Amino acid sequence: MASCFSYVSSRNKCYQYSFSRAGLRSSTSDLGDGTVVHCWVPQTHIDTKPTLLLLHGIGANAMWQWDRFIDRFIPRFNVYVPDLIFFGESHTTRPDRSESFQASCVMKVMDAHGVGTMTVAGLSYGGFVAYSIAAQFEERIDRVVLICAGVALEEKDVEDGMFKVKSPEEAAMVLFPQSPSMLRRLLQLSFYKPPIWIPSCFAMDYIHVMCRDYLQERKELVEALHKGRRFANLPKITQPTLLIWGEEDQVFPVELAHRLKRHLGENRAQLVLLKKTGHAINEEKPKEMYKHMKSFLCTDAMILPKDDAKRLMLASLVSPDQMINK
Repeated sequence: MASCFSYVSSRNKCYQYSFSRAGLRSSTSDLGDGTVVHCWVPQTHIDTKPTLLLLHGIGANAMWQWDRFIDRFIPRFNVYVPDLIFFGESHTTRPDRSESFQASCVMKVMDAHGVGTMTVAGLSYGGFVAYSIAAQFEERIDRVVLICAGVALEEKDVEDGMFKVKSPEEAAMVLFPQSPSMLRRLLQLSFYKPPIWIPSCFAMDYIHVMCRDYLQERKELVEALHKGRRFANLPKITQPTLLIWGEEDQVFPVELAHRLKRHLGENRAQLVLLKKTGHAINEEKPKEMYKHMKSFLCTDAMILPKDDAKRLMLASLVSPDQMINK
């Protein structure tokens, strides 16, 4: 349906301005294998500041989920905020839909910018990718923050009735709504107190702008998270890890938070549960979420990153000008 004004497109432009004003710039990396990754990067990377990598969940794009936080993190960190594959301006022609592939793509972008050690934080699906990064690139990641990220789930959990949806196919239909009624269902699942009323015209505007591109590929991402997944095969990451969870999360129930904490060990992982909060913590409790992240991340935040030499070596091996179209 044609429209002379799109609120969602206008809001997207406002977020672009907000990110630019905060000190980030838009950068696109062609990884040379049919894969292109867009990322918001510092206008100037300051070697005396640590690096924070922020990964979004399934939804619109990175800006919509992290806009409330970048102004607060940028004074303390070099902040990098990529669009994961098939979101925002990132895409691939490769068939791999695993979080492991997403992780390797993100790290290739960080390599292109000469970044060595970093902290990674992931929301929901972004937490799956963050966990994979921490497992694959252990020496590069010093701390991990996972926010409502059900990485400890098993395929059989769906069959056992842990989730509100009955199958990965149904989950994909809800996560990538194509009708106002399905968008309302997504909000009901994501929020402890969902919006009382969403006009159909706004719902269709959001769907048209944010939910139509790469629809089949996004469904395949969701299916890849569940298919054949066994908790026994989940590696144990070794970095200090903060888990932030809503007690009323209906997307990834809090049982998965306790399961993951036991898996990682009491001394390695700490769990923060937010009362009267659903899955969309970044929207429902942004102040509390930031408070806990700051407490966890900023203890040593102003110490010089431990592998500046490695960062400089990477920068000399991979020139950003070779891989990045600014």
